[in-house]
Amino acid sequence: MTGQTHPGRPNKLFRNLNSKIASIPMMLVAVVIFLGGTIWTVVYSFTNSKLLPRAKFVGLDQYERLWDAPRWLISIQNLAIYGVLMLVFSLVIGFVLAALMDQKIRFENTFRTIFLYPFALSFIVTGLVWQWVLNPDYGVQSVVRAIGWTGFTFNPLYTSEIVIYGIVIAALWQGTGLVMCLLLAGLRGIDEDIWKAARVDGIPMWKTYLFIVIPMMRPVFITTLVIIASGIVRVYDLVVAQTSGGPGIASEVPAKYVYDYMFQAQNLGQGFAASTMMLITVAIIIVPWAFLEFGGRKRV
Repeated sequence: MTGQTHPGRPNKLFRNLNSKIASIPMMLVAVVIFLGGTIWTVVYSFTNSKLLPRAKFVGLDQYERLWDAPRWLISIQNLAIYGVLMLVFSLVIGFVLAALMDQKIRFENTFRTIFLYPFALSFIVTGLVWQWVLNPDYGVQSVVRAIGWTGFTFNPLYTSEIVIYGIVIAALWQGTGLVMCLLLAGLRGIDEDIWKAARVDGIPMWKTYLFIVIPMMRPVFITTLVIIASGIVRVYDLVVAQTSGGPGIASEVPAKYVYDYMFQAQNLGQGFAASTMMLITVAIIIVPWAFLEFGGRKRV
C-alpha cells in the first residue's frame, strides 16, 4: 500500500544523513554570507551612507543620482556592446571550433589544450598581454608597419570610440576555449546513429547541425549562455588591466563603477545602488534559466 514505510527502509529525512550533515556549513555560508550580504546591500542602497554604513534612508535618491551620472550611462552602454559581441562571437567561434574538433582530427588533445590554455590565465594577465599586443608602439600596428605597410593604423585601446572592441578581442581570446569544450562535450553526447541516418538520407552536414544537432544540444547551449552572461555582467579586472577605464571614462563598466565609488570615492550608498542594479541584471539572467531548466519540465 502507498503511504506506508517499510520496516527496513529509513525515512527520507534520514537518507544520506552523512552527506546532509557535511553540507550544513556550505548551506550556512550561502544563507548567512550570500543571502544576508545581498539583503544588506539592497537595504543600504536606500541610505545616504558615505565612508561607513549608516541607516539614514533617502528613498530612491541614490538610484536617481546613479541614472543621472554620465559615467554610469557610459558603463551600461559599454556593457551592452561587450555583452552582445561576447555572446554572439564566443558562441559562434566556440561552436565552429567544437564542430571541427568533433571530426576526430589528429592531435586533437594538443589542439584542445592550446585553445583552452588562455582560460587558465587570470584576467589580469590576459589584459596585460593584450595591452602589449594592441599597443601601437610595439604591438600589431608596429609589426605591420615594419613589414612595409606604413599607413596601417590599429590602436583600439587608445581610441575612445572603439576601445571597448579591444577589450572584447582579449575576452574572446580567453573565453572561447571554454565555450568550445562545453559545446564539444555536448556534440560528443549526440548518438552516432543520428549522423549515420542523416548521411543515408543525403542531408548536408550544415543542415544536420542546424536543424538536428543544435536543437538536441539545447541544455548545453542554455548552460553555456548562463556562464557567458554571468562573466559579462561581472567583467572588471580585464578592463582595469587593459585600460583602467580609459581613455577618460570611455571603457568604464558597472563593476568598476561599483568598486570606485565604494572604495575610492567613499560613497557606499552610490556603490550599493549600482551593485543592486547589477544584482537585478543577474536575476534577469538566472531566473529564466532556472525556469527553463527546472520549472518548465513536465513531470511524469
